[in-house]
Amino acid sequence: MNYPPKIHQDTNREHLLEVIKNYPLATLVSVKDNEPLITHLPLIIREEDQKLIGHIDIYNPQAELLKNGNAVTVLFYGPQCYISPAVYTTSQLPTYNYIRVHLKGTVEAIESVDALRDSLISMTEFLEQPDQKFVLERDNPKMAHYINYIKMFEISITHWEGKFKLSQDKKPQDMENAKQELIRSSQESIQKFLDKILR
Repeated sequence: MNYPPKIHQDTNREHLLEVIKNYPLATLVSVKDNEPLITHLPLIIREEDQKLIGHIDIYNPQAELLKNGNAVTVLFYGPQCYISPAVYTTSQLPTYNYIRVHLKGTVEAIESVDALRDSLISMTEFLEQPDQKFVLERDNPKMAHYINYIKMFEISITHWEGKFKLSQDKKPQDMENAKQELIRSSQESIQKFLDKILR
């Protein structure tokens, strides 16, 4: 693949797994009758076989497509921000830096209620890290009620693609400055955005 440029392609599986683990809210894309169906939901990677595990509301129209080895595309979004030329020590143009992981795979429905319950508990344990202030017990009455409205699925990944645009084509100091700008901007933009929409 010639695009994006190879310098912005990351094929290191460990790097891609780190994005998936740290930014688990994925965009799941299926296609039906030439129309995309898109859902945003957390997906957890199962270490032993590197399958993605997820759960979906039975009333979500995409749920009926998450079975029988159907093809899906999954997008994970790492940090992103605008990079001003002002952060560089050399003359540059404005750009945008970001980390993305694009996956393709096939999906199978898991019909076992016990497997679904175990999976909900495991996902909660993972998402509660590192402090785990809440434990989802097997006999939780709310889970017992809502479990009938949830479907579990597994995605076997057939294609991995990392898109890491982090000013790798710049001088070392400029690349470091862009990294610090990504850290600073990500923290500040979240604060400003939430203050604006939640006031």
